[in-house]
Amino acid sequence: MLGVAVVGPMTPVGRGYTPALRRIALLADGRTVFVKAATNAYTTAALRDEQRIYDQLDAPFIAYRLAFEDGALPVMILEDLSDAHWPPAWRDGDVAAVRATMAAVAAAPVSGVPDINRDEFIGWRDVAADPAAFLQLGLVSARWLAATLPALIAAEDAAELSGTALLHADLRSDNLCLRGGQVTLIDWNFACRGNPEIDLAFWSASLAAEGGGVPEDLLPSAPQLAALVSGFFAARAGLPVIPQAPRVRHIQQVQLATALPWAVRALKLTSP
Repeated sequence: MLGVAVVGPMTPVGRGYTPALRRIALLADGRTVFVKAATNAYTTAALRDEQRIYDQLDAPFIAYRLAFEDGALPVMILEDLSDAHWPPAWRDGDVAAVRATMAAVAAAPVSGVPDINRDEFIGWRDVAADPAAFLQLGLVSARWLAATLPALIAAEDAAELSGTALLHADLRSDNLCLRGGQVTLIDWNFACRGNPEIDLAFWSASLAAEGGGVPEDLLPSAPQLAALVSGFFAARAGLPVIPQAPRVRHIQQVQLATALPWAVRALKLTSP
């Protein structure tokens, strides 16, 4: 794809939660590049969705794409970001840099991305319909859940998702890195249009779990978004492991452990 030979075996990259193939390749001209390849129908669709963003965006916050080859199992080649800082840890200035970058993302001129789909983000109504998977996590009692579900559902329903801003829609530390003060975001397959605070709200859950501050540092008064984020993870974290992406449930549980207390504080609910 690049017209240069690969020297030796490619090095696996451990980041990521899907079964896509991820490798660092050393080329005969001395460069190293990041190779991302589909392995099934899900990762094929994800790579094609991501490709549409790379086709349109030429911005400092997006990795430099060297090549893309579509086919039964598409392959994308990006710049190698191995020498960048991948949080955690969160250093002084890192959080502020990401916040500034997300403002630039929200204003980016991209067409052809879908509007955010509320049905893909809400969760407390699903928990109300079948609470067993959530309750087996042991975070709350059945009595507490029954007493607080009306408030959680009402706040989640009131969350504003729509908007015209570009959203990354999967903002976590494993999807961003910093190099020379510049933030680079990867994995754009969930990009959509909506309220830019959605990215900050979901990022706040993983940021808090990694010692980067509490969600209120990013969104001081956002009870509806706290309900939305906590509901998203509450409806999913206790479900069976996904065979093709076995690490997803664990990271959802980690984020639920910070998002649920945020919702309790923001909505002034009784402590579980």
